[in-house]
Amino acid sequence: MLQLKNHLSAVPDHRRPQGRLYELGALLLFSILAALSGANSYRKIALFIHAHRLRLNALCGLAWRRAPAHNSIRYALQGLDEQSLESAFRTHAAQRHEASEAGPSIAIDGKTLRGSFDHFEDRKAAQVLSALATGSTLVLGHLFLHDGEKDHEIAAAQRLIEELGLTGQLFTLDALHAQKNP
Repeated sequence: MLQLKNHLSAVPDHRRPQGRLYELGALLLFSILAALSGANSYRKIALFIHAHRLRLNALCGLAWRRAPAHNSIRYALQGLDEQSLESAFRTHAAQRHEASEAGPSIAIDGKTLRGSFDHFEDRKAAQVLSALATGSTLVLGHLFLHDGEKDHEIAAAQRLIEELGLTGQLFTLDALHAQKNP
């Protein structure tokens, strides 16, 4: 858990120095833990941190006297650099994957993100391609597919495999990738 916090601490902090009362790496880790516990709003993340503050402080060696306000959490999360955050997750996942005794199988699949379709703004649903190490059930990386790029999932899968440096592995993909001419 602390390894993930260290990787998340490498994400650039966009907040002004006066607004950095709460360390970004710890705030990101606690937000992830809150989301895994069912928190689906900034208020619920703040409530999770408030309820578990003493344990979270002990876990990370912090001395937070109170949980951050939901507005502080929202500001910190909304201004994140997506590429840096994905890079931090990929680095952490690669280290965990190398250390595990996982088999050589990688599952790659695309998913449409629920609630991302916006008819009013004429925006198609967002889609993400993910690589999962099946032996350790560890997500190794994601690749965001932009509007109308679903027919390019084959090329995106190849790009994801290349970016993650996955060679000598067995890949499982859906029927879309069984075409002769991508």
